[in-house]
Amino acid sequence: MARPRRAADDGSDTPPPGPRQGVGVGTVAVRRPRNRTLILLRWLAIAGQSLMLLVVGTYLKFPVPVRPCAAIIAASAAFNLALTFAGAGRRVARPLEASGQLAFDILQLSGLLYFTGGVVNPFCLLLIAPVTVGAATLGLRHVVALGGLAIVAGMALAATSLPMPWAVGVSLQLPLVYRGGCVLALIVGIAVTGGYTFWAASEAARMELALHVTETVLAREQRLSALGGLAAAAAHELGTPLATIAVVAKELARETPLGPLREDALLMVAQAQRCRDILRRLAQAPETGDAVHERMSLSQFVREVSAPLLAGAAAVRARSAVTGPPAMAAPDVWRRPEVLHAMASFVENAFDFARAEIWVTARFDAKTIAVEVRDDGPGFTTDVRARLGEPYVTSRARGDATRTRHVGMGLGIFIAKTLLERTGATVDFRSGPRGGAVVTTRWPRDRMEAAPPNAGEA
Repeated sequence: MARPRRAADDGSDTPPPGPRQGVGVGTVAVRRPRNRTLILLRWLAIAGQSLMLLVVGTYLKFPVPVRPCAAIIAASAAFNLALTFAGAGRRVARPLEASGQLAFDILQLSGLLYFTGGVVNPFCLLLIAPVTVGAATLGLRHVVALGGLAIVAGMALAATSLPMPWAVGVSLQLPLVYRGGCVLALIVGIAVTGGYTFWAASEAARMELALHVTETVLAREQRLSALGGLAAAAAHELGTPLATIAVVAKELARETPLGPLREDALLMVAQAQRCRDILRRLAQAPETGDAVHERMSLSQFVREVSAPLLAGAAAVRARSAVTGPPAMAAPDVWRRPEVLHAMASFVENAFDFARAEIWVTARFDAKTIAVEVRDDGPGFTTDVRARLGEPYVTSRARGDATRTRHVGMGLGIFIAKTLLERTGATVDFRSGPRGGAVVTTRWPRDRMEAAPPNAGEA
């Protein structure tokens, strides 16, 4: 049976430390709410409850138990004032603290509903609101606790509550089956709304973290490229003064009689030559910032993305090729750190799952440049292929089952795809007709082709 395949994991996809940790399913630490937001929402609820109490009791002339309802609303206002004067509004709420505040809101609203008809009161659906806020901002166990509390409160209100205020002299009697339907609707509403909100917020948090990791990887690659350009500039600028020092030192050594002074002159010659050798190696480094090293041939591009990983790998043979129209020369391409990093991730994934061979093929024509990475492994399973390009898509639990022994969060393909799409590429994942995985990256030719070195000069 072909084993499932996942996005390549690399050492760069470990999230930075911070409050957003625990990204496993059901344990995502979502954005924590601010106390100020909870306090503001509670003030809005207090204003709405007070207005409804005034309208029902004064305008509609319904016999509302004003005193107990007003006392419950006042208790909520006092709770809000206590939080405000304690300075809680200036900081982010801890999960247990936020859960406590939302639990208070559920109990406060349940108290109002007890005096105003229980579950037959249309406003009983507002019990869903605190659970929804918790689902959007808290972890799974807190959401389950809040949902359970709201469901228990709804069932208690169905079992016992004062009659709903109605017109004077008219008794509103609702059948038991209707009250049961109200409880069932409330329970379903809490479960569906809370579950959907928690799932959506968790996905948003995963995507945010994955994008943050992608930005970190890209920034690191750009810093490395900038260091290479700085080294090339240093080699170029220091070459002339070091040559002058070497010439002067040789003259001093030749004209100075034997003795300590001549030995110092010869030492200067040797050290100057050593500096020139170091700078020559720096100038020959591939990641430099001059016009020559910023460009590379298409065949060199193919070798560079595959050679570091496959060098000395006896278990896997790597084949590479560059193809195009017979009468058209292969174009040079720009050396982009993000493109090299992304394509190397695809090759690494193929290396992990290939049985014996990997093919890295570059194709070009007058309009496009495409690079295909193909292996003879089990290929993508249907469920994995449908979600490739999303963060945290992984079916490999242990790194020691693969050649690279990498264990990560399933961000390798997501990072690579995001980086490539920023350069104007389209990335396609599929399984080959004879098995194996095929990843094709295609650019418009003008997005990758490097202009001739002197194209911009008159």
